[in-house]
Amino acid sequence: MDRKDICSYDYRELEDEITGMGEKSFRSRQIYEWLHVKLIGDFAGMTNLSRQLRDRLEGEYKIAGMRVAEHQISKADPTEKFLFELEDGNMIESVLMRYTYGNSVCISSQAGCRMGCRFCASAIGGLKRNLTVSEMLRQIYQIQTISGERISNIVVMGTGEPLDNYDNFVKFVRMVSDEYGLNISQRNITASTCGIVPNMRRLASEGLQITLALSLHGSNQEKRERLMPVAGQYELTDVLEACDYYFQETGRRITFEYSLVSGVNDQPDDIRELTGILRKRNCHLNLIPLNPVRERDYRKPDRESALDFKNKLEKNGINVTIRRERGSDIDGACGQLRRRYAGENGRKQGETDEDICND
Repeated sequence: MDRKDICSYDYRELEDEITGMGEKSFRSRQIYEWLHVKLIGDFAGMTNLSRQLRDRLEGEYKIAGMRVAEHQISKADPTEKFLFELEDGNMIESVLMRYTYGNSVCISSQAGCRMGCRFCASAIGGLKRNLTVSEMLRQIYQIQTISGERISNIVVMGTGEPLDNYDNFVKFVRMVSDEYGLNISQRNITASTCGIVPNMRRLASEGLQITLALSLHGSNQEKRERLMPVAGQYELTDVLEACDYYFQETGRRITFEYSLVSGVNDQPDDIRELTGILRKRNCHLNLIPLNPVRERDYRKPDRESALDFKNKLEKNGINVTIRRERGSDIDGACGQLRRRYAGENGRKQGETDEDICND
């Protein structure tokens, strides 16, 4: 019998499970605290439960684990990158970034990605599978346990498209911000999307208070499609209307992410078109000088060109910043560490089909 993934149950679901076993409801509170506050990785350590209950939990449920396959620590800034191996052999990345206002973790929502962005290492090899709720939570739990420091901010901008794993992503947000768990403020959670319009609109109606970051990357429909094949499914006008709807329903200002690619989307026409898109919107533009990927042909603009692009947008009334580069001496860009470790087929070098579980 396959054991059930206990860490993917929210508080009410776990209460139903435990009372369904004939236990008092307060036991579910104890178990939830062990899993989501004390971040324990096995049932044996739940010392305020009876041995009989611990044995039963062990027999019927599992605490899905993940192994640290690689851990890189930057010497340039307080940034650490983690490569986690999941129970089925798939690899995902997470990043810990320390700031004066607190510790931020960037997590993955999928193993691989099917959005196909041409400048991103995460898209190479395509999508393997969605992550479960517990696998998204476990990245934060592992990093908090390893670092011994509390995580106060979460960005879902690692490998994968969170709105392509919609139900698990929304449940993850509710659980990580739950008063019974880590209780991280939803206002400290940001999720990035390539612009999946129907799910952007669904998200606006969920009653959440997270920040939505749109991967814009092109100043018009043609350039977006050139850099992001998924943009061909949704017209830019529809994507922007979905952004406006999200702001209208939540009051949360949209962030527009814009990877600067030398000679592609950093030209005078781009400044003019971006100004037209953004000037009348309550938003923030985050410029990200491209972190080159070996398998791709795109180049990073020099610092002077990036600053000139930013300054001209500011003169046009755009609220804009250049993202501070973090982890420049490690595999800093999304998917780079996973790609280097796993090779072309998304597996460790030398593995055969028989060595890994099917997706």
